[in-house]
Amino acid sequence: MNYAFEATCYKIYSFMSLLLQSTTQVTLDDQINIQFSNATSWFTDAIFYEIPITETMGIPWTLIVLIIGASYFTIYFKFVNFTEFKRAINVVRGKYDALESEGIVSVSENTSTMDSDQPDTIRVEGQGEVSHFQALTAAISATVGLGNIAGVAIALSIGGPGATFWMILVGLLGMSSKFVECTLGVKYREVNAEGTVFGGPMYYLRNGLKERGFSKLGKTLAVIFALMCVGGSFGGGNMFQINQAFKLFEHVTGGEESFIHGNGLFFGIIMAILVGVVIIGGIKKIANVTDKIVPIMVVLYVLSILIILGLNFEAIPNAFKEIWDGAFNPQGVVGGVVGVLIQGFKRAAFSNEAGIGSASIAHSAVKTNFPASEGLVALLEPFIDTVVICTMTALVLIITGQIETGMVINDEQGVVLTANALASGVSWFPYLLSFAVILFAFSSMISWSYYGYQAWSYLFGRGKKTEYTYKLIFCVFTVVGAAITLGAVTLFSDAMIFAMLVPNMIGLFLLSGKVKEELTIYRKVLKAK
Repeated sequence: MNYAFEATCYKIYSFMSLLLQSTTQVTLDDQINIQFSNATSWFTDAIFYEIPITETMGIPWTLIVLIIGASYFTIYFKFVNFTEFKRAINVVRGKYDALESEGIVSVSENTSTMDSDQPDTIRVEGQGEVSHFQALTAAISATVGLGNIAGVAIALSIGGPGATFWMILVGLLGMSSKFVECTLGVKYREVNAEGTVFGGPMYYLRNGLKERGFSKLGKTLAVIFALMCVGGSFGGGNMFQINQAFKLFEHVTGGEESFIHGNGLFFGIIMAILVGVVIIGGIKKIANVTDKIVPIMVVLYVLSILIILGLNFEAIPNAFKEIWDGAFNPQGVVGGVVGVLIQGFKRAAFSNEAGIGSASIAHSAVKTNFPASEGLVALLEPFIDTVVICTMTALVLIITGQIETGMVINDEQGVVLTANALASGVSWFPYLLSFAVILFAFSSMISWSYYGYQAWSYLFGRGKKTEYTYKLIFCVFTVVGAAITLGAVTLFSDAMIFAMLVPNMIGLFLLSGKVKEELTIYRKVLKAK
């Protein structure tokens, strides 16, 4: 009897010991990562599949689609990214605002459906919720972020200074893709009885392709895009942003000795409250925040960069020489294209998101009579995001000697290298960078919450209950993202963002003729002015 009791106790003790040992060795994060990775690896592997170009490196097929598409649109629209650049600036400045007039919206009392155009809406021009400038800042707030800081450092570590040249080239080409998708976003948007705008790829895929006689294809592509957009908004547009902002803040304030170390949950709750307060108000509230935050964060970051460049003014010509010389050697070409567009833009949806389709959701809310006018505004995004800000980051990293070609670094290390580059000039600049990154993360999150909600409402309806359900889930993911690290979840979300380009690019190719018509109309109006 005693022997049996002792044996039972020993078995219980052994089992508890093994259980305790397993839980200490494998954390909850690890367990979730393993299980989620096993369930979703087929999808992420397919989206991130690389076509081999050397024995050790390849190019993802998604990247090839984006580059081919951007090149095609640049040629098809006769280099609109250059010929209309000055006009785009004038549109943002409000030079042509007199051409815009109030439109009249006709609505009915019917409930909405997904089978055709929403019965409670009508596609109109001249209606909208935000100005050209606000639409631009709302979209830029989602694109300017860690890709401009960590992504550039990673790209240069792979391809050396020459990577910068290819980064600039792709940024210039991306301006044409952004012009096409944002023109379509305005052309096929819908407005409900309250004046709320619903737009983006979901609508120009469904309604635009229906006009072309591809109704079933359009509906299918629209649903696929919406599903991918919702998933991407929770992960890459939310969890990753808050997680990296917390890590940098923790690093700058002392790492493991930091007062915030281990308090990711608290950090996440604060950010979730701030995000929630903004996103409850919809695009108008978001735009009112981003049109103030974006200029501040860009000015803070750019000013810091300019000061470092000013302190090292004599080294700038040599840095440009390194960029030019390195761009055309094998290391620069391979590392530049792959390094910048795969490593650098991977975590920020290719940084400027040209061809992804997400920005057209924000731009569709603009007040305008002419879809092409907002398309012109949108083409400024890749220029600001990639050509200007990314290039300035690259110059600082090159001049301060922070990058060693061949280094293997991740996003967090990339941010640290940029922080060290700034600290080389002014010791307290990393604190400024930390603040800027938090603003980057915050602005990206509120913009992506709008993208995700627009896709969510397309799938599940436009009622208040549906709206608040999405926004509550989004805020919960903000807390989760700051408190734990779920690599597999974030990777899956990134794959969903990348997957958005598939239905979007199909639509852009098939509807490019509609965009040309809108551009012709706008040019005639301006000429007659």
